[in-house]
Amino acid sequence: MGAYIIRRVLWLPVVLLIVTFLTFTIARFGPGDPVSVAAGQFRDPAVLERVRAERGLDGSVVEQYGRWLRDALRGDFGESFQQQGFTVTELILPRMWVSAQMGFIALVLVFGLGIPFGLLAARANGTWVDPLIIGTLLFMRAIPVLVVIPPLVWLFAVQFNRLPVGGWDGVFDIWWIADVIAVPIPDPHLYIPLVALSLPGFVGVARLVRYTALEVDREDYVRTARAKGLSEGAVTFRHVLPNSLLPVVTVVGFALASIIEGAFFVETLLGIPGIGRFTFEAVVSRDYDVILATTVIFSAVFVVMNLLVELTYGFIDPRVRVGASRE
Repeated sequence: MGAYIIRRVLWLPVVLLIVTFLTFTIARFGPGDPVSVAAGQFRDPAVLERVRAERGLDGSVVEQYGRWLRDALRGDFGESFQQQGFTVTELILPRMWVSAQMGFIALVLVFGLGIPFGLLAARANGTWVDPLIIGTLLFMRAIPVLVVIPPLVWLFAVQFNRLPVGGWDGVFDIWWIADVIAVPIPDPHLYIPLVALSLPGFVGVARLVRYTALEVDREDYVRTARAKGLSEGAVTFRHVLPNSLLPVVTVVGFALASIIEGAFFVETLLGIPGIGRFTFEAVVSRDYDVILATTVIFSAVFVVMNLLVELTYGFIDPRVRVGASRE
């Protein structure tokens, strides 16, 4: 198992190298030179050439990528072309923290709600509850994020005036009891973006749990457990649920991808200063160093999440550890 983990970890820099090189090449061959875009209407050729040399943008694409990679390995992702005077790291880190908080809470909601709803639909198989749950989930899954946000804002922010229209004010507010006891409560700015971010992933997890739970329910050891007189709750939580988790672990990476994809629209529409909105603005303004840095971050997150999923297999199913050891 140790050799298997080492091999998987060694693939991380290879994947990142390929992804960053392809992104760098596409950015350089795309429309608009980074220096020309940043210069706007200024078109002095001598000055532009000097700026290109200072930014390491002269020479072939391979030479430019080599200089960028050398600096990136030292943690220097360059300077923003659009926000002069700020390094990419200074601009990205606070926005990453905002998105990380929302993404973590959304993942908790996706699996915290999806697994119970999937088990409920599986236990209600053959009754009217099962198609009701599945039909409702399919309906919610078919609604894009761009369509979910406007009705939520109109209903809860405009009509009822219960939630803010957008923005960001942290994860928790402090509610004081008698000006003595501090009770943290979720900030109102969280509710609408969390609903929009967690809805697609929650539906997918619930459907997958229902399917795998029904498959496990037909196994001989489950029928044996019922024949021994175990209650349905004991059969579900001791036998059905643990053996249904292995396929569910697989969708952690997909759920994360869905949340990151949704963050581009949610943060942009609701004015949340996260990494999704920042990346969208960088793409629109062709801020190439920011685009490259965010590509590295997203790629690293996906690769690390896939590695953690594979390692989690070994803890859930011992057969995975045995197969890896034999390999």
